[in-house]
Amino acid sequence: MSLISLVSVQGFILLSVQAHLPQLRPPPCNMISKEEQCVEAKGFKATIFFLALYLVALGSGCLKPNMISHGADQFRKEDPCHSKKLSTYFNTAYFSFCVGELLALTVLVWVQTRSGMDVGFGVSAGAMAVGLAILISGAFFYRNKPPQGSIFTPIARVKIIISVIPIFACTIIFNTILAQLQTFSVQQGSAMNTRLTTSFHVPPASLQAIPYVILIVLVPVYETCFVPLARKLTGTSSGITPLQRIGVGLFAVTFSMVAAAVIERKRRETYVDSGELLSIFWIGPQFLIFGVSEMFTAVGLIEFFYKQSLAGMQSFLTAMTYCSYSFGFYLSSLLVSLVNKITSSSSRHGWLSDNDLNKDRLDLFYWLLAALSLLNFLSYLFCLRWYCSSQSPSPDPPPGPRGEDVNHLNFTSSKHVAADRDIL
Repeated sequence: MSLISLVSVQGFILLSVQAHLPQLRPPPCNMISKEEQCVEAKGFKATIFFLALYLVALGSGCLKPNMISHGADQFRKEDPCHSKKLSTYFNTAYFSFCVGELLALTVLVWVQTRSGMDVGFGVSAGAMAVGLAILISGAFFYRNKPPQGSIFTPIARVKIIISVIPIFACTIIFNTILAQLQTFSVQQGSAMNTRLTTSFHVPPASLQAIPYVILIVLVPVYETCFVPLARKLTGTSSGITPLQRIGVGLFAVTFSMVAAAVIERKRRETYVDSGELLSIFWIGPQFLIFGVSEMFTAVGLIEFFYKQSLAGMQSFLTAMTYCSYSFGFYLSSLLVSLVNKITSSSSRHGWLSDNDLNKDRLDLFYWLLAALSLLNFLSYLFCLRWYCSSQSPSPDPPPGPRGEDVNHLNFTSSKHVAADRDIL
């Protein structure tokens, strides 16, 4: 992780240097103005830019899943206290992630707006360097598991990967909805009254911070209030099982799109009938509901992948969580293109083809996503029943190299399988 963190730091430094030096970037221009022609970055300038982006992407893609699984590896299953606190660790890790996202969407954006992109990228590089230093400072206290060959060698591990693919696939639609909140919902806010006071306007892009604000508030409440109460009712150390948690989130996210569709219809009708702009705060509920659903689905998926994997598979399966984000955003682009193609005809435009929300039918697109989300939840219930019926108690894992006890790394047991059946 230390080496891959350096890759991200190098990527941010390269972005900062390119944004600072005029000879490494195209001349500034107004991209909104139709009269001004912007010069496209080519050759060496484009190479530097994409190299920096790929360095950041490579570092982020390798760092996140390994960081989460490395932290979870510090807990021992044979210690009841450690096993009980594992779910708390996943909640805390996601809480930290949300704090970072909120700072990036608010403080870092403010710094970039006031001081320039070069300073913003420099701050990002500095933050990564500080995080790397903190990680290295605890190197002598970590419990590290040495590599044990390919994770695909034992047949049992291949079976585990195959068995979790349907659960993984059911979270792709969830992240497709996330893509809409980061694109169309921001555009929706731009077509509304953004004035908060006579001198202050709410930037539509800042609406993306709402789910993270909700998560920062709800995750501690979930851990301190909901989990102890649910633990008494269910007897499960984490309150509810990871699969139950995923199911709650997949069901709740449907209402985010229902709220988005209702508000968009009201916004459009208000503008068409009277020319008035609806307040931007009307679209708050769709972000609020999504924040609640993400607390259940995202953390539940990470915990599920970790607990159901054998020794040596934790990082690989945790990385599948972030693959779900990627597939969700790719599906979003494909879905928009398909909707425009299907709804277009010789006499009318598609639902999303005009790039003008007062002419487009974004509300119908939201209803489509709500229907897909509900169907996805029903598919999840089916996949869940199949997954639970296909599980069997796992044999005790063999001792690791040099007599190392790897039992604490194997969370697949008949106890967890029985707990996962409770959702049905």
